[in-house]
Amino acid sequence: MVEETGTAKHPLVAGIDIGSRSIELVLLQDGQVVHWDLLPTTFDALGQCRSLLDRVRAARIVATGYGRKLLLDNLDHPGVTAITEIQAYALGGRHLFPGVRTILDIGGQDTKAIALTMEGKVAKFEMNDRCAAGTGKFLEVMAVALQVPLEKFGDFAWQADRRLQINSMCTVFAESEATSLMALGESPANIALGLHLATVSRTMAMLQRVGMTPPVLFAGGVAHNPCIKSLLEESLGEPILVPAQPDLVGALGAALHGQKLVANE
Repeated sequence: MVEETGTAKHPLVAGIDIGSRSIELVLLQDGQVVHWDLLPTTFDALGQCRSLLDRVRAARIVATGYGRKLLLDNLDHPGVTAITEIQAYALGGRHLFPGVRTILDIGGQDTKAIALTMEGKVAKFEMNDRCAAGTGKFLEVMAVALQVPLEKFGDFAWQADRRLQINSMCTVFAESEATSLMALGESPANIALGLHLATVSRTMAMLQRVGMTPPVLFAGGVAHNPCIKSLLEESLGEPILVPAQPDLVGALGAALHGQKLVANE
């Protein structure tokens, strides 16, 4: 537990990213990460937030993600505020990689593509939060259908000996298509690679619509998937940037915003 709030000159600031699948917490002091933690969102997002925040003593808390308003309305803390996910990812991504111009976040239930100016401001963004197609949930459902552990799904896809085209990106229809292909004797690895290719194709379309400029930062839980990363690099024709903890970019950005607020007080 981080028990102190710091001093007036060196306060501790918490950023918390409340997503549909997980909640991430980052604690900053003087621009340095001194603590981080995460929990699954579950059906009690507020309870999970309180569990994370009870472990720290922050002078200011900045929330982002789907549940930011839930925290604003229910957390009894004098220094709580919120920013959008787009703002948080722009701040966090630019802090980690100062020259980054495009941020891609593929999370549990949505995908975000964010184009930044040379100064790091948000120029344009697109967010897919109406459908699970191409998100972590899509890959999770497909991994279950192919009876492969999710954490091994990317490596499993690389065992393919040919590239299949999956025609549907709707999670329900894609699962049905995968099942039909297996019934016809198609290799599960080939189907897995086809599903990864379909995800990357959809993602590339989003990046192109926001006017993607390299370098590109890849964040979110799906950034742990080596197949998605490699296929993105293949499509882009150059390497992409992946943080050591790609899940924490939003929470880091929220904490950085909190530090700016403290500095201006």
